[in-house]
Amino acid sequence: MASYQSLGPIKEHTYKEKHTGGVTLKDVESHMWVKEFGAFLKKSGKLTIPKWHDIVKTATFKELPPKDGDWFYIRSAALLRRVYLRQGVGTGALRKIYGGRINRGSAPSHHKKASASVIRHALKGLEEMKLIAKHPDGGRMITSAGRRDADRIASQVMSTANVAAEEEEVVEPIVEAVAPVPVEE
Repeated sequence: MASYQSLGPIKEHTYKEKHTGGVTLKDVESHMWVKEFGAFLKKSGKLTIPKWHDIVKTATFKELPPKDGDWFYIRSAALLRRVYLRQGVGTGALRKIYGGRINRGSAPSHHKKASASVIRHALKGLEEMKLIAKHPDGGRMITSAGRRDADRIASQVMSTANVAAEEEEVVEPIVEAVAPVPVEE
């Protein structure tokens, strides 16, 4: 597999050079968007959290439950992003996506699916908030309110990223040429 260095220089674009419309979820970094949308879900207080969220593991191959107390908000935001990007995705496909490798000691590792209960409860909570709905062909789809909230958070993430990028652009100080110091032998 080729490394990123072998691909050559990557031309960096600003948002205005690439797009003419509004900011969508696809335009921002997924990690930053998921963190911000998770904070939005927590702040809204409308997402119902199961009472077992502090003791449950997210998959059978995990050894411990998540350390972060807000993990259910983060997982719900990540699930909403997946539904946004791929309409009609169901619990079974999301189990595969959030699954991982089980450590079987000296035997070869195998892929295991994530917990269906965690995914199902998160999707139900997002449905109660009217952010997603059931797709007619099966699975879930995003609603207009869910798309609006997702794109609004994406524009906030984009604006904070642009502000951070502008703050990083500092003019480098001019270094004057200094004669080399002779080394005594």
